Amino acid sequence: MKGNRKRDTRPELAIRSELHRRGFRYRVDARPIATLNCKADIVFRPKKVAVFVDGCFWHGCPHHGTKPKTNADYWHAKINRNVERDRLNELQLRAAGWTVIRVWEHESPTDAVATIVRALSGAT
Repeated sequence: MKGNRKRDTRPELAIRSELHRRGFRYRVDARPIATLNCKADIVFRPKKVAVFVDGCFWHGCPHHGTKPKTNADYWHAKINRNVERDRLNELQLRAAGWTVIRVWEHESPTDAVATIVRALSGAT
């Protein structure tokens, strides 16, 4: 698992590149809330928008997530823990007034950026 990137994945870079091209500035791999043990892939602190770019395997995508046959019990539990952790972090961020955007790695970067821009325009 050491070979799997925590940040700077292709989908992340594509989204960040497009946001930067459009003039948006943001934090990368940052904690939206200092006291919360959670890092978002892209953070717009003044607007309180946190973007998570989720990998289909690691976060249990219902359309593209795969079920390993080797060591299936371990992976099933691991992915379920990831999904539960994501849900709890999202609840805590929303309770603190943050807008949370979740993007799957298989989504078009253009569509993802459009969603982020809409959230930024609506954020205070």
